Amino acid sequence: MSTTSTKLKTRVSTLAAAVALAVGLAACSGGPASTNAVDQGTAKSIEATMAFTLSGGFDPANASSAVATAANQHIFEGLLDLDLSTGEPYLALAKSDPVGSSDGKTYTVSLRDGAKFSDGTPVTAEDVAWSFERVLKPADPASPPLMAGFIPFIAAVTAKDTSTVSFQLKYPFALFKQRISVIKIVPKAKTADATASKAFDTAPIGSGPFKLDSASKESGLRLSKNPNYNGPRPAQVDSMTWNTTTEASARIADLQGGRVQAIEQVPYLNVDALKSKYTVEEKQAFNQVFLMFNTAAKPFTDRRVRQALYYAIDTESVIKTALNGYGTAATSYLDEGNKDYQKASTVYTYDPAKAKALLAAAGVSNLSFQLDTTDNAIVKDVAPLLVEAWKKIGVNATLNTQPSAAIYGDVVPKDTFRVLAASGDPSVYGNDPDLLLRWFYYGQTWPGARYRWDTADRTKMTGLLDKAAQTSDDAERKNLWKQALDFAATEVPLYPILHTKVVTAYDPNKLTGFKPAPTTGLYFLGVGRKG
Repeated sequence: MSTTSTKLKTRVSTLAAAVALAVGLAACSGGPASTNAVDQGTAKSIEATMAFTLSGGFDPANASSAVATAANQHIFEGLLDLDLSTGEPYLALAKSDPVGSSDGKTYTVSLRDGAKFSDGTPVTAEDVAWSFERVLKPADPASPPLMAGFIPFIAAVTAKDTSTVSFQLKYPFALFKQRISVIKIVPKAKTADATASKAFDTAPIGSGPFKLDSASKESGLRLSKNPNYNGPRPAQVDSMTWNTTTEASARIADLQGGRVQAIEQVPYLNVDALKSKYTVEEKQAFNQVFLMFNTAAKPFTDRRVRQALYYAIDTESVIKTALNGYGTAATSYLDEGNKDYQKASTVYTYDPAKAKALLAAAGVSNLSFQLDTTDNAIVKDVAPLLVEAWKKIGVNATLNTQPSAAIYGDVVPKDTFRVLAASGDPSVYGNDPDLLLRWFYYGQTWPGARYRWDTADRTKMTGLLDKAAQTSDDAERKNLWKQALDFAATEVPLYPILHTKVVTAYDPNKLTGFKPAPTTGLYFLGVGRKG
């Protein structure tokens, strides 16, 4: 096992262990929800059930679990944030739009007057600069934070005074305004060193409209209104309770039993039955079911073997059987609902004869391997169909399903790992091709530690994405993105089988202003409660 893989395994395992226990945060976040209501008789609460369990910490520099990233949208703010229902940026901690220099290499941003963290301390320009610098220049350069791959264009961030921040860019970057939303602002005093950051990971403090009171893998999350928030999207309720479960039947029971007002990932077979009483909305999403290979292990070093497994899948049949039609076959790394979608040069239509020919050309016969899968509900429905499809071309796969934390913390880092089926949706951070491609194809976490892509392929993809980021010509950028999309589709070290449609159900008689997002999670910024 490589040193990097060991570090990754250690970090994921540590985070998983930290959140496996209930985290009592009342002392750190200003008290439980019940103490924040002005009038206990009029206190209002939102209850919801998420489709994932908590599997990582909350430090926004590294948070990637579905539950934590959703919670962080309510707990933290960026200078600008993205409206996840529309994908459009809006002013958050920034008082006004960033002001750029004529050469596009310097930006100045002023902070919102009177902004405070949930513990009552003011948000300063030094906190903002620190939030970027801790990602750009980590204490351990060999193990950079996950967000580092999204902001390679930033050279430095400095505080000009208590309320003004200056960005120095390595090169002009056309997506600067929406991209800085990936860095959520944290108090420097609470994250100044490794010890403080470790504590912060389980007891986060942000400037968003809510604060975290408790978190547990077993019982879910409790959030309450941040009384110090003075931004554009104030909490409309006093508290929120998020139940967490991967069991689809439990989410349905929570909604129908009146325990909650909203659920995500509605089981596709239940959509029609719920429509008589609830609002059920479907949105095409980037969220994908993908295959990932250990490209350093034979025979998966040969792209023809990887391609063969895709051609063997009757994806339309899988979508109909496992998703009841609520998905689309991947014709690109991007979903067809993305405004920057471009069809890839290689599309894996169902062709078992071609799959067999590719295996023969690669000199592979009687292929057998363990198919590792996460315990996501959709993945669990899809995986057996993949196994059956591969049997038809003479490939034998046995299923090993485990929680995400175990898969990425223990299974994937081992030399015995071969193939993974899982789901992924970085669109919670943004939906432009640069960001989405960087999540899975840039940096160390996925290409290096997980699918072990060789240096030449990693260098080629990195070059395409960096060149696209640095051009000011929209047509050239689009062309470079197309080359990157085509390269991913041809090499398939990690590549989608399908993109899902996100189906959310909620009670319109209980919620006001709620808008489902075409991404993982539920979001209640500006949402109120009736009754």
